[in-house]
Amino acid sequence: MMMETLDGPSALVRREDDCPTPGPGEVLVAVRAAGCNFFDTLITRGQYQVKPPLPFAPGAELAGDVLALGEGVTSLAVGDRVAGLLDYGAYASHVVLPAERAFRMPDEMSYDVGAAMGIVYQTSYFALRYRANLQPGETLLVHAAAGGVGLAAVQIGRALGARVIGTAGSDDKLALAREHGAEHAFTYRDDAWKDAVLELTGGRGADVIYDPVGGDTFDLSTKCIAFSGRILVIGFAGGRIPTLAMNRVLLKNFSVVGLHWGAYFKHDPALIGQAQAELFELYRAGKIAPLVTSTYALEDAAKALEDLGGRNTLGKVVLHP
Repeated sequence: MMMETLDGPSALVRREDDCPTPGPGEVLVAVRAAGCNFFDTLITRGQYQVKPPLPFAPGAELAGDVLALGEGVTSLAVGDRVAGLLDYGAYASHVVLPAERAFRMPDEMSYDVGAAMGIVYQTSYFALRYRANLQPGETLLVHAAAGGVGLAAVQIGRALGARVIGTAGSDDKLALAREHGAEHAFTYRDDAWKDAVLELTGGRGADVIYDPVGGDTFDLSTKCIAFSGRILVIGFAGGRIPTLAMNRVLLKNFSVVGLHWGAYFKHDPALIGQAQAELFELYRAGKIAPLVTSTYALEDAAKALEDLGGRNTLGKVVLHP
């Protein structure tokens, strides 16, 4: 499914092309499942930091079967079941990608789960494990805790030994966050969650706050962050990019920590492979379990992205070529 104009998900069109051929260091994968993310809606409008030349296919995560190897590839074999990570291009039946971005999946892992684990679990694991250095016994507050990255953060936070509190926008989403590891969950439709976090922590506040929302949610987070706490800036799904009065940072000794996960492909690609191996081990141990709640045919990618962008989905959305 291709973007020929930057007019949003509705501009996606089906196009038939020849099957690509892997070059040196690359593999050809038959896509069995492709994951959808909120940033896919942004890339279709030219509003994401990755701006591919037209025409292009969105999609940054997939699972499928290795069909062919390029010259020099020894880490994989034809027939391997792999999860793959891309900058874009996964909304397709066949994809060529660098071998170091394809990871052999556990035998017990389904294609849907392999595609669902990709970006959201990598993002949340990098944020909590490497950027915030979340410690056992700390309190973690996760905003948008029933969305893709949020639900991953709840599960990973629990797996790392933290006490997890979630926020979400509806009763069913609050229930989902609790089912997946949040001890408490509060609506962010009003400001009461801030006081609830302070009350639950005896006035101390959350040690780590995971924020993919931005806007007013970030502003209020600065009022319930613990002394020496860390606020993780993951994204701005709420629309407004917040600013920060730096005297608050000084007075409470807290850190604001950004995560542009995709930049690690350039700056430290080996760490992505390490994180993926550690995530697979958490999956095998039953400590994390990606939740796929909605599947669409690839031809219905526009509808999938519209539902995702409208916050009408829970958990992870997956496309089937």
